[in-house]
Amino acid sequence: MDSKLGKTSNTKKIVLGVFVLLLAVSVCQAVFGDGMTVNLDGDELGGPFGALLGIVLGAGGLLLAALAMTCAAVFAGLVFAGVGIVLVSALVLAAVLLAAAISPLLLPLLIPICLYWYFSRRSSKQRLRATMEHAV
Repeated sequence: MDSKLGKTSNTKKIVLGVFVLLLAVSVCQAVFGDGMTVNLDGDELGGPFGALLGIVLGAGGLLLAALAMTCAAVFAGLVFAGVGIVLVSALVLAAVLLAAAISPLLLPLLIPICLYWYFSRRSSKQRLRATMEHAV
């Protein structure tokens, strides 16, 4: 168990070291970089402030894009849900109309089925009544 905790501690130290190294490289690139400039309304801003401004504006653009995509996804979900409700309603209406159109044609087949159901139900009721009378 101690060896497992030791590995976790070493992993945390390595991740922290890599993070600090990347942060130091980023700071060096921003301060002593290759002349990165940000063009803002025709004014060129360079140096660390230009790099910072570029990062902040880039992140703001990404946040705005994420918000716009979320709104578009919600809107599309609502539209597709509405379309789905309309389609299901149309299918139910089509099924009712199909049943109404077919029912007069199935009437000759329906009469024997109903007679069979009536007589089988009647005989099962008589058997149940006879069983109840003899049980006492």
